[in-house]
Amino acid sequence: MTTLELHQPEQGCDAAMPFDALLNALPHPVLLLGPANRIIHVTSAAETFFQASAPLLCRQTLDDIVGFGSPLLALVEQVRASNATVNEYGVDLGSPRTLSSELVDIHAAPLHDRESRVLVMLQQRTMAQMIERQLSHRGAARSVSGMAAVLAHEIKNPLSGIRGAAQLLEPGLTDEDRALTQLICAESDRICKLVDRMEVFGDERPMAHDAVNIHDVLHHVRQIAEKGFAQHIAIQEIYDPSLPSVPGNRDKLIQVFLNLVKNAAEAIGRDRSDGQISLLTSFRPGVRLSVPGSRTRVSLPLEIAVEDNGPGIPPDLESHLFDPFVTTKSDGTGLGLALVAKIVGDHGGIIECDSAPRKTTFRALMPMYESNPTTNGAEKR
Repeated sequence: MTTLELHQPEQGCDAAMPFDALLNALPHPVLLLGPANRIIHVTSAAETFFQASAPLLCRQTLDDIVGFGSPLLALVEQVRASNATVNEYGVDLGSPRTLSSELVDIHAAPLHDRESRVLVMLQQRTMAQMIERQLSHRGAARSVSGMAAVLAHEIKNPLSGIRGAAQLLEPGLTDEDRALTQLICAESDRICKLVDRMEVFGDERPMAHDAVNIHDVLHHVRQIAEKGFAQHIAIQEIYDPSLPSVPGNRDKLIQVFLNLVKNAAEAIGRDRSDGQISLLTSFRPGVRLSVPGSRTRVSLPLEIAVEDNGPGIPPDLESHLFDPFVTTKSDGTGLGLALVAKIVGDHGGIIECDSAPRKTTFRALMPMYESNPTTNGAEKR
Protein backbone atom coordinates (compact mmCIF):
# COMPACT_ATOMS: atom_id res chain seq x y z
CA MET A 1 0.00 0.00 0.00
CA THR A 2 1.43 3.36 -1.02
CA THR A 3 2.16 5.81 1.79
CA LEU A 4 0.34 9.12 1.45
CA GLU A 5 2.96 11.86 1.01
CA LEU A 6 1.85 15.40 1.87
CA HIS A 7 4.73 17.73 0.96
CA GLN A 8 3.72 20.97 2.59
CA PRO A 9 5.52 24.21 3.49
CA GLU A 10 5.42 25.44 7.06
CA GLN A 11 3.26 28.51 6.30
CA GLY A 12 0.00 28.81 4.36
CA CYS A 13 -1.73 26.36 2.03
CA ASP A 14 -0.29 24.71 -1.05
CA ALA A 15 -2.96 24.24 -3.73
CA ALA A 16 -0.60 22.03 -5.72
CA MET A 17 -0.05 19.45 -3.00
CA PRO A 18 -0.22 15.79 -4.10
CA PHE A 19 -3.57 14.04 -3.69
CA ASP A 20 -5.32 17.40 -3.29
CA ALA A 21 -7.91 16.53 -5.94
CA LEU A 22 -8.46 13.14 -4.32
CA LEU A 23 -9.08 14.71 -0.90
CA ASN A 24 -11.41 17.34 -2.37
CA ALA A 25 -13.46 14.59 -3.98
CA LEU A 26 -14.41 13.33 -0.53
CA PRO A 27 -17.85 14.55 0.59
CA HIS A 28 -16.62 14.97 4.18
CA PRO A 29 -14.57 17.83 5.68
CA VAL A 30 -10.88 16.94 6.01
CA LEU A 31 -8.19 18.95 7.83
CA LEU A 32 -4.46 18.42 8.14
CA LEU A 33 -3.08 19.74 11.43
CA GLY A 34 0.53 20.55 12.26
CA PRO A 35 2.28 21.32 15.55
CA ALA A 36 0.25 23.40 18.02
CA ASN A 37 -2.86 22.42 16.02
CA ARG A 38 -1.98 24.84 13.23
CA ILE A 39 -4.18 24.18 10.19
CA ILE A 40 -1.98 23.22 7.25
CA HIS A 41 -4.52 22.09 4.68
CA VAL A 42 -8.31 21.89 4.31
CA THR A 43 -10.59 20.42 1.66
CA SER A 44 -13.42 22.25 -0.07
CA ALA A 45 -15.93 20.34 2.09
CA ALA A 46 -14.17 21.73 5.18
CA GLU A 47 -14.50 25.26 3.79
CA THR A 48 -18.26 24.72 3.49
CA PHE A 49 -18.49 23.11 6.93
CA PHE A 50 -16.66 25.92 8.75
CA GLN A 51 -18.06 28.64 6.43
CA ALA A 52 -14.61 30.08 5.73
CA SER A 53 -12.12 29.99 2.86
CA ALA A 54 -8.99 27.82 2.87
CA PRO A 55 -6.58 30.82 3.11
CA LEU A 56 -8.48 32.13 6.12
CA LEU A 57 -8.56 28.74 7.85
CA CYS A 58 -4.86 28.15 7.19
CA ARG A 59 -4.00 31.32 9.10
CA GLN A 60 -5.62 29.87 12.22
CA THR A 61 -5.34 26.94 14.59
CA LEU A 62 -7.96 24.29 15.30
CA ASP A 63 -8.50 25.92 18.71
CA ASP A 64 -9.57 29.14 16.96
CA ILE A 65 -12.30 27.57 14.85
CA VAL A 66 -13.87 25.06 17.28
CA GLY A 67 -13.64 26.99 20.54
CA PHE A 68 -12.36 26.31 24.03
CA GLY A 69 -13.16 22.90 25.50
CA SER A 70 -14.23 21.31 22.21
CA PRO A 71 -14.11 17.47 22.31
CA LEU A 72 -12.26 17.57 18.98
CA LEU A 73 -9.23 19.17 20.67
CA ALA A 74 -9.05 16.41 23.26
CA LEU A 75 -9.39 13.77 20.56
CA VAL A 76 -6.51 15.23 18.51
CA GLU A 77 -4.30 15.27 21.61
CA GLN A 78 -5.25 11.63 22.24
CA VAL A 79 -4.09 10.76 18.71
CA ARG A 80 -0.76 12.45 19.30
CA ALA A 81 -0.30 10.81 22.71
CA SER A 82 -1.15 7.30 21.52
CA ASN A 83 0.25 7.70 17.98
CA ALA A 84 -2.76 5.69 16.81
CA THR A 85 -6.01 6.27 14.93
CA VAL A 86 -8.96 7.37 17.09
CA ASN A 87 -12.63 7.32 16.08
CA GLU A 88 -15.42 9.03 18.02
CA TYR A 89 -19.11 8.91 17.08
CA GLY A 90 -22.00 11.31 17.62
CA VAL A 91 -19.91 14.28 18.80
CA ASP A 92 -21.65 17.67 19.10
CA LEU A 93 -19.13 19.95 17.42
CA GLY A 94 -19.78 23.64 18.03
CA SER A 95 -18.20 26.62 16.31
CA PRO A 96 -17.92 30.07 17.96
CA ARG A 97 -17.67 31.63 14.51
CA THR A 98 -20.95 30.28 13.13
CA LEU A 99 -22.81 30.09 16.49
CA SER A 100 -24.12 26.67 15.51
CA SER A 101 -23.36 23.05 16.23
CA GLU A 102 -23.19 19.87 14.17
CA LEU A 103 -23.50 16.23 15.15
CA VAL A 104 -20.49 14.48 13.58
CA ASP A 105 -18.44 11.31 13.62
CA ILE A 106 -14.74 12.14 13.98
CA HIS A 107 -11.94 10.05 12.47
CA ALA A 108 -8.40 11.20 13.30
CA ALA A 109 -5.08 9.55 12.43
CA PRO A 110 -1.41 10.48 12.87
CA LEU A 111 0.90 10.85 9.88
CA HIS A 112 3.71 8.59 11.07
CA ASP A 113 6.27 10.06 8.69
CA ARG A 114 5.44 13.62 9.77
CA GLU A 115 5.97 14.46 13.44
CA SER A 116 2.93 15.91 15.26
CA ARG A 117 0.80 15.99 12.12
CA VAL A 118 -2.75 14.68 12.37
CA LEU A 119 -5.30 14.10 9.61
CA VAL A 120 -8.90 14.72 10.74
CA MET A 121 -12.08 13.77 8.86
CA LEU A 122 -15.54 14.85 10.03
CA GLN A 123 -18.54 12.84 8.91
CA GLN A 124 -21.78 14.76 9.34
CA ARG A 125 -24.64 12.73 10.75
CA THR A 126 -27.23 15.42 11.29
CA MET A 127 -28.79 15.51 7.83
CA ALA A 128 -29.24 11.75 7.53
CA GLN A 129 -30.80 11.59 10.99
CA MET A 130 -33.02 14.59 10.23
CA ILE A 131 -34.35 13.06 7.03
CA GLU A 132 -34.98 9.67 8.63
CA ARG A 133 -36.76 11.18 11.62
CA GLN A 134 -38.74 13.63 9.48
CA LEU A 135 -40.18 10.76 7.46
CA SER A 136 -41.17 9.12 10.75
CA HIS A 137 -42.75 12.36 11.96
CA ARG A 138 -44.84 12.64 8.79
CA GLY A 139 -45.97 9.02 9.10
CA ALA A 140 -46.96 9.64 12.70
CA ALA A 141 -48.84 12.78 11.68
CA ARG A 142 -50.80 10.79 9.09
CA SER A 143 -51.69 8.25 11.77
CA VAL A 144 -52.99 11.03 14.00
CA SER A 145 -54.95 12.42 11.04
CA GLY A 146 -56.80 9.13 10.60
CA MET A 147 -57.38 8.84 14.32
CA ALA A 148 -58.71 12.40 14.49
CA ALA A 149 -61.26 11.72 11.75
CA VAL A 150 -62.59 8.73 13.70
CA LEU A 151 -62.56 10.58 17.01
CA ALA A 152 -64.42 13.57 15.59
CA HIS A 153 -67.34 11.37 14.63
CA GLU A 154 -67.25 8.61 17.25
CA ILE A 155 -66.39 10.71 20.32
CA LYS A 156 -67.44 14.33 19.83
CA ASN A 157 -71.03 13.48 18.92
CA PRO A 158 -71.67 11.24 21.98
CA LEU A 159 -69.89 13.81 24.18
CA SER A 160 -72.32 16.48 23.03
CA GLY A 161 -75.18 14.26 24.18
CA ILE A 162 -73.52 13.56 27.54
CA ARG A 163 -72.87 17.26 28.12
CA GLY A 164 -76.41 18.20 27.15
CA ALA A 165 -77.88 15.60 29.51
CA ALA A 166 -75.73 16.90 32.38
CA GLN A 167 -76.94 20.44 31.75
CA LEU A 168 -80.60 19.29 31.78
CA LEU A 169 -80.09 17.52 35.12
CA GLU A 170 -78.28 20.45 36.78
CA PRO A 171 -81.27 22.72 37.73
CA GLY A 172 -83.01 20.01 39.80
CA LEU A 173 -79.95 18.90 41.78
CA THR A 174 -78.53 19.85 45.15
CA ASP A 175 -75.37 21.95 45.29
CA GLU A 176 -73.29 18.84 45.99
CA ASP A 177 -74.71 16.92 43.04
CA ARG A 178 -74.59 20.01 40.81
CA ALA A 179 -70.81 20.04 41.23
CA LEU A 180 -70.71 16.57 39.64
CA THR A 181 -72.68 17.68 36.57
CA GLN A 182 -70.36 20.68 36.21
CA LEU A 183 -67.41 18.30 36.35
CA ILE A 184 -69.01 16.21 33.58
CA CYS A 185 -69.41 19.33 31.41
CA ALA A 186 -65.84 20.52 32.08
CA GLU A 187 -64.30 17.14 31.25
CA SER A 188 -66.44 16.82 28.12
CA ASP A 189 -65.19 20.23 26.97
CA ARG A 190 -61.59 19.21 27.69
CA ILE A 191 -61.91 16.06 25.56
CA CYS A 192 -63.52 18.03 22.72
CA LYS A 193 -60.62 20.51 22.74
CA LEU A 194 -58.14 17.63 22.57
CA VAL A 195 -59.96 16.17 19.57
CA ASP A 196 -60.05 19.62 17.94
CA ARG A 197 -56.25 19.86 18.29
CA MET A 198 -55.86 16.44 16.69
CA GLU A 199 -58.11 17.43 13.78
CA VAL A 200 -55.48 19.96 12.71
CA PHE A 201 -53.31 17.02 11.58
CA GLY A 202 -56.00 16.08 9.06
CA ASP A 203 -55.74 19.37 7.17
CA GLU A 204 -54.06 18.31 3.91
CA ARG A 205 -55.04 21.38 1.89
CA PRO A 206 -52.14 22.86 -0.14
CA MET A 207 -50.60 25.89 1.52
CA ALA A 208 -50.23 29.25 -0.17
CA HIS A 209 -46.52 30.01 -0.16
CA ASP A 210 -46.04 33.74 0.29
CA ALA A 211 -42.67 35.39 0.94
CA VAL A 212 -42.33 35.55 4.74
CA ASN A 213 -39.67 37.53 6.58
CA ILE A 214 -38.62 35.02 9.25
CA HIS A 215 -37.06 37.79 11.38
CA ASP A 216 -40.42 39.54 11.49
CA VAL A 217 -41.97 36.24 12.64
CA LEU A 218 -39.35 35.73 15.36
CA HIS A 219 -39.61 39.35 16.55
CA HIS A 220 -43.39 38.95 16.88
CA VAL A 221 -42.88 35.72 18.84
CA ARG A 222 -40.38 37.47 21.12
CA GLN A 223 -42.82 40.28 21.86
CA ILE A 224 -45.56 37.81 22.83
CA ALA A 225 -43.15 35.83 25.01
CA GLU A 226 -41.68 38.84 26.81
CA LYS A 227 -45.12 40.22 27.65
CA GLY A 228 -46.42 36.88 28.89
CA PHE A 229 -44.96 33.50 29.73
CA ALA A 230 -41.26 34.49 29.41
CA GLN A 231 -41.21 37.78 31.36
CA HIS A 232 -38.54 36.37 33.69
CA ILE A 233 -36.23 35.12 30.90
CA ALA A 234 -33.66 36.99 28.82
CA ILE A 235 -34.31 36.53 25.10
CA GLN A 236 -31.57 37.38 22.62
CA GLU A 237 -31.67 37.58 18.82
CA ILE A 238 -28.63 36.47 16.81
CA TYR A 239 -29.58 36.94 13.17
CA ASP A 240 -28.02 36.85 9.75
CA PRO A 241 -29.46 40.18 8.48
CA SER A 242 -29.08 39.15 4.83
CA LEU A 243 -31.30 36.06 5.18
CA PRO A 244 -33.82 35.81 2.31
CA SER A 245 -37.54 35.20 2.79
CA VAL A 246 -39.11 31.83 3.62
CA PRO A 247 -41.96 30.52 1.43
CA GLY A 248 -44.99 29.83 3.60
CA ASN A 249 -47.75 31.04 5.86
CA ARG A 250 -46.80 33.71 8.41
CA ASP A 251 -49.43 32.72 11.00
CA LYS A 252 -48.43 29.06 10.91
CA LEU A 253 -44.74 29.92 11.25
CA ILE A 254 -45.59 32.09 14.26
CA GLN A 255 -47.41 29.07 15.70
CA VAL A 256 -44.28 26.91 15.20
CA PHE A 257 -41.77 29.22 16.86
CA LEU A 258 -44.15 30.43 19.57
CA ASN A 259 -44.61 26.77 20.54
CA LEU A 260 -40.84 26.21 20.61
CA VAL A 261 -40.17 29.35 22.66
CA LYS A 262 -42.97 28.48 25.10
CA ASN A 263 -41.50 24.99 25.54
CA ALA A 264 -38.07 26.52 26.15
CA ALA A 265 -39.47 28.89 28.79
CA GLU A 266 -41.28 26.05 30.56
CA ALA A 267 -38.11 23.93 30.50
CA ILE A 268 -36.12 26.73 32.14
CA GLY A 269 -38.81 27.24 34.79
CA ARG A 270 -39.71 30.28 36.87
CA ASP A 271 -37.10 29.76 39.60
CA ARG A 272 -34.03 30.48 37.47
CA SER A 273 -32.50 33.95 37.52
CA ASP A 274 -30.10 33.16 34.65
CA GLY A 275 -32.64 31.73 32.18
CA GLN A 276 -31.87 32.56 28.56
CA ILE A 277 -33.46 31.81 25.20
CA SER A 278 -31.64 32.54 21.95
CA LEU A 279 -33.31 32.99 18.56
CA LEU A 280 -30.77 32.35 15.80
CA THR A 281 -30.80 32.44 12.01
CA SER A 282 -28.07 31.62 9.51
CA PHE A 283 -27.57 30.77 5.85
CA ARG A 284 -26.07 27.34 5.16
CA PRO A 285 -25.35 26.83 1.45
CA GLY A 286 -24.86 23.24 0.41
CA VAL A 287 -27.62 21.65 2.50
CA ARG A 288 -29.84 19.86 0.00
CA LEU A 289 -32.53 17.21 0.42
CA SER A 290 -33.08 14.56 -2.24
CA VAL A 291 -36.71 14.09 -3.20
CA PRO A 292 -37.63 10.36 -3.11
CA GLY A 293 -38.47 8.91 -6.52
CA SER A 294 -36.85 11.67 -8.55
CA ARG A 295 -33.50 13.25 -9.34
CA THR A 296 -34.63 16.59 -7.93
CA ARG A 297 -32.76 18.02 -4.94
CA VAL A 298 -34.38 20.73 -2.85
CA SER A 299 -32.11 23.25 -1.19
CA LEU A 300 -32.73 23.94 2.52
CA PRO A 301 -30.23 26.73 3.21
CA LEU A 302 -32.14 28.70 5.87
CA GLU A 303 -31.51 27.63 9.46
CA ILE A 304 -33.79 28.97 12.20
CA ALA A 305 -33.00 27.83 15.73
CA VAL A 306 -34.43 28.24 19.24
CA GLU A 307 -31.87 27.54 21.96
CA ASP A 308 -32.33 27.51 25.74
CA ASN A 309 -30.16 26.87 28.78
CA GLY A 310 -32.65 24.62 30.52
CA PRO A 311 -31.90 21.20 32.02
CA GLY A 312 -32.11 19.38 28.68
CA ILE A 313 -34.31 16.56 27.42
CA PRO A 314 -34.02 13.00 28.78
CA PRO A 315 -32.00 10.92 26.27
CA ASP A 316 -34.68 8.22 26.09
CA LEU A 317 -37.24 10.79 24.87
CA GLU A 318 -35.07 12.81 22.50
CA SER A 319 -35.53 10.56 19.45
CA HIS A 320 -39.33 10.48 19.97
CA LEU A 321 -39.95 14.16 20.72
CA PHE A 322 -41.93 14.83 17.54
CA ASP A 323 -44.09 11.72 17.89
CA PRO A 324 -47.71 12.33 18.99
CA PHE A 325 -48.50 11.92 22.70
CA VAL A 326 -44.83 12.10 23.75
CA THR A 327 -44.24 14.84 26.35
CA THR A 328 -42.00 15.72 29.28
CA LYS A 329 -44.79 17.72 30.98
CA SER A 330 -47.02 16.15 33.62
CA ASP A 331 -50.06 17.99 32.21
CA GLY A 332 -49.05 17.97 28.52
CA THR A 333 -50.93 16.33 25.65
CA GLY A 334 -47.85 15.54 23.57
CA LEU A 335 -49.32 17.11 20.42
CA GLY A 336 -47.46 20.44 20.34
CA LEU A 337 -44.16 19.25 18.87
CA ALA A 338 -45.93 16.77 16.58
CA LEU A 339 -47.87 19.72 15.16
CA VAL A 340 -44.62 21.74 14.87
CA ALA A 341 -43.06 18.93 12.82
CA LYS A 342 -46.14 18.75 10.57
CA ILE A 343 -46.20 22.51 9.89
CA VAL A 344 -42.45 22.62 9.17
CA GLY A 345 -42.90 19.63 6.84
CA ASP A 346 -45.81 21.38 5.10
CA HIS A 347 -43.40 24.26 4.44
CA GLY A 348 -40.94 21.87 2.77
CA GLY A 349 -38.51 21.93 5.70
CA ILE A 350 -37.20 19.57 8.35
CA ILE A 351 -36.73 20.01 12.11
CA GLU A 352 -34.35 18.41 14.57
CA CYS A 353 -33.44 18.71 18.24
CA ASP A 354 -30.01 18.52 19.88
CA SER A 355 -30.09 18.46 23.67
CA ALA A 356 -27.57 18.52 26.49
CA PRO A 357 -27.71 19.94 30.02
CA ARG A 358 -27.98 23.76 29.78
CA LYS A 359 -28.14 23.69 25.99
CA THR A 360 -31.16 22.45 24.05
CA THR A 361 -31.51 23.54 20.42
CA PHE A 362 -34.51 23.07 18.13
CA ARG A 363 -33.25 23.68 14.59
CA ALA A 364 -35.48 24.06 11.50
CA LEU A 365 -33.97 23.96 8.00
CA MET A 366 -36.20 25.70 5.47
CA PRO A 367 -36.14 26.48 1.73
CA MET A 368 -35.82 30.07 0.57
CA TYR A 369 -38.51 31.89 -1.35
CA GLU A 370 -38.26 31.76 -5.15
CA SER A 371 -40.14 34.33 -7.24
CA ASN A 372 -40.72 31.65 -9.91
CA PRO A 373 -43.16 29.14 -8.35
CA THR A 374 -42.24 26.43 -10.85
CA THR A 375 -38.74 26.05 -9.43
CA ASN A 376 -39.54 26.39 -5.72
CA GLY A 377 -35.90 26.03 -4.73
CA ALA A 378 -35.38 22.75 -6.57
CA GLU A 379 -32.49 21.99 -8.86
CA LYS A 380 -31.82 19.21 -11.29
CA ARG A 381 -28.79 17.01 -11.19
